Amino acid sequence: MATSFTNFSYERFMRNMGQKLEPSVRYHLSKVYACLTATCAAATVGSLIHLKGIWEAGMLSGLIALGLVLGLIFNPDNGKNFNMRLGLLLGFGAFTGHALGLLLEQVIYVNPAIVVTALVGTTTIFTSLSAAAVLAKRGSYLFLGGILLSVLNAMALISLGNLLFRSYFVHELNLYVGLAVMSGFVLFDTQMIMEKHRLGSNDCIAHSLDLFYDV
Repeated sequence: MATSFTNFSYERFMRNMGQKLEPSVRYHLSKVYACLTATCAAATVGSLIHLKGIWEAGMLSGLIALGLVLGLIFNPDNGKNFNMRLGLLLGFGAFTGHALGLLLEQVIYVNPAIVVTALVGTTTIFTSLSAAAVLAKRGSYLFLGGILLSVLNAMALISLGNLLFRSYFVHELNLYVGLAVMSGFVLFDTQMIMEKHRLGSNDCIAHSLDLFYDV
């Protein structure tokens, strides 16, 4: 019975997706998520390079990552530079993961289970929110853009102020509000990507970069 229910749910999900999304949008999203998966894999490799002691992370890793993402931004898609831009994206993912290796090292020292919990939680939340955005009414989450940016700016100002007051409550509040904001950006960015494609943008590299920021 469980198998039948699972099959039914999957078939219903695919049928709803087919009804709500044009074939070109489905194909574009498949490329976006493929690039996103590859970038996350590159970030994992970058983290492992630090954790295994092959090359310890430092400020250089962050500077290289910044240079790569700037190279990506200043080399827009022209239909002929896909491979170069994909290389920049994967490099950015790898060096971002490498820079985060320092944080992961500290987390593993405290409790290695935290990493697994965070990975499973992030994957589950991201997948669920992406599916919700894809199957929702067209453009229904685009209104979140202005709200999320306003909250993000307010959080930045509060965090700066908290450098002086060092309030534990404010720190915890920023943590959970930040999680809610990033979840909202998954909904917003997913629908924005679909709308950009409908308006003629086929830049799956830039679109996957938007989602990588959310992850």
